[in-house]
Amino acid sequence: MIKKGGISHVEIYVSDLAATTKFWSWLLVSHLNYKIYQQWDKGISFILNDTYLVFTQTDQDKLAFNYNRTHIGLNHLAFYMSSRQEIDHLRKELADKAYKELYADRYPYAGGEGYYALYFEDPDRIKVEVTVAE
Repeated sequence: MIKKGGISHVEIYVSDLAATTKFWSWLLVSHLNYKIYQQWDKGISFILNDTYLVFTQTDQDKLAFNYNRTHIGLNHLAFYMSSRQEIDHLRKELADKAYKELYADRYPYAGGEGYYALYFEDPDRIKVEVTVAE
């Protein structure tokens, strides 16, 4: 049952749909129980329960405007994982795939004392956080 006030979907425009699809499929499908929901020539979406994330290829004439999470707009996306061990395993895979970890010198408490989390970037430098509810 869909709950009033719940998020239906979030749509994010990206610079390279192929790189984005590879990254987000790895994270969302392989580690966070999402499924590929829709796919078309300029986009892909992933769904978990009633909420889905959409990634759409930015038009060529708009690519000059790079994303910066410290400007107005989206800062980051945060997801729950089941355990600290899952986060540690994801961190190893992140390094193996040469994706950029953020705040590595402060892992796993970069978000503050007692807050176990991993921070990294997607291909467009959108910050991603995974944490565990304890």
